[in-house]
Amino acid sequence: MSSVEPLRAKPRSAESVALHDRAIDNLRYIRETIERAGAFTAVPGWGFVAMGLVAIAAGLAAAGRDEAGWTITWSAAAAVASVIAIVMVARKARRVGLPVLSGPGRKLALSFAPPVLVAALLTAVLLRRGTADLLPGLWLALYGTGVIAGGTFSVRIVPVMGMFFVLLGALALALPPAYGNALMIAGFGGLHLVFGLIIARRYGG
Repeated sequence: MSSVEPLRAKPRSAESVALHDRAIDNLRYIRETIERAGAFTAVPGWGFVAMGLVAIAAGLAAAGRDEAGWTITWSAAAAVASVIAIVMVARKARRVGLPVLSGPGRKLALSFAPPVLVAALLTAVLLRRGTADLLPGLWLALYGTGVIAGGTFSVRIVPVMGMFFVLLGALALALPPAYGNALMIAGFGGLHLVFGLIIARRYGG
């Protein structure tokens, strides 16, 4: 009577191992591509904190100044904050391996830019017509609009921050001009600080 040999698993060939490894690599690449296409996560929390500190300093320096001095002070602060934002976004994007000028990063920038450009255009018009008292509400509301629009391609908390800016802008337009500088500090200073700390804690800096 012949003995029955136990069944043994056939050894995997080198070709099947290579195909398996290639499939794993492809799946990993697809997953990373989908993640990067879905949201721009290189929003700099610490960059927002720095921008908030700049805004608070600008607001304190601008308090009590005449129309020209107030506008120059806040415009200079906006320029400094813009440089901080660009540098910090590029730094965080490089650290987490996200492209800045393609995919969601480009969509975020293109969505954020139009409201900011409109704010710059209307600023010139209001200054020429002697109605600079409308600038705090205008700047807060249009900045918030840009953050909401751009934030649709970023993490969820960014559009929430934008909505608070819009609300502050509406409040600045409704209240007497004397409250404008304080609301600018609350928005560009306070909101950037609070949401910057939240983003830094939840999304890695």
